[in-house]
Amino acid sequence: MPSVKPSTVLGRQLGDDLRRFRENAGLSTADAAEVLDCTKGKISRIENGHVPVRMPDLIALMQAYGVEDPEAQERLQALARRANRRRREGWWRQYESMLGDTYRDQIELEAICESIRTYQVQLVPGLLQTAEYSRAVTVASRTWQTPEEIDRFVEVRLARQERLTGESPLDFWAVLAEGVLHQQVGGPAVMRAQLEHLTTMAKRPNVTLQVLPFSRGAHSGMFGPYLLLSFPQVASLDLVLTETPAGNIWMEREPEVASYRALFDDARMAALPPTESLALIQRIAKEYTP
Repeated sequence: MPSVKPSTVLGRQLGDDLRRFRENAGLSTADAAEVLDCTKGKISRIENGHVPVRMPDLIALMQAYGVEDPEAQERLQALARRANRRRREGWWRQYESMLGDTYRDQIELEAICESIRTYQVQLVPGLLQTAEYSRAVTVASRTWQTPEEIDRFVEVRLARQERLTGESPLDFWAVLAEGVLHQQVGGPAVMRAQLEHLTTMAKRPNVTLQVLPFSRGAHSGMFGPYLLLSFPQVASLDLVLTETPAGNIWMEREPEVASYRALFDDARMAALPPTESLALIQRIAKEYTP
């Protein structure tokens, strides 16, 4: 399935204009955040073209910035309509009816982020899952009931993986708790194929894979899985997605994101080096041989 990325060019043009009007009005990102009742991080992502701008929000910002010239107003609104229309053309839009808001946001941000760092406690990261492993996880989740729903959800997960293998692939660094390798998702044959797939993906130049062994004992990052998404040039736009049974939660405030950067650094330092991790994965894969 071909990948269609969001139109960040149009988004950046709109964001550049909004930033200029905000600065000319003598307002800070905190002031703009108060207008939309959101975080400063969201304003920064709007101004860098990373998230779409809803038309009511755009109108509110134009009023706050004192944008009264009709031609300037029309330019901003036209840019917003075009950028949002292009975003709606992403490949994931055909699955719109089955994607929750958080998951859709994750897919859209994956399409434009530069790198992802993740720590996983029990499951192989979605971007590294085989179709059979992904299917077993989907069935176990009980979120999708019919074979058709399950098939489509697996299709979404596999389509996302083009970000690791397609044009301009993102850098992906995963630290897996050793339990991930032993949890028999789908049974021995599925697990063997999954671990063999991990060894293949780990050899890609844009993929780093480490295993945090049982022998390391307690550590600071052992209490839950998360993803840290980073964007080109602007570190303040980094986001964290925490995964919970009740649903996934975005964290975007810089102190929160910084704490997860530190957690990931702790995890990667405690984990086995990539070469030793690969050897461990290969050794465990052999244990699943019939």
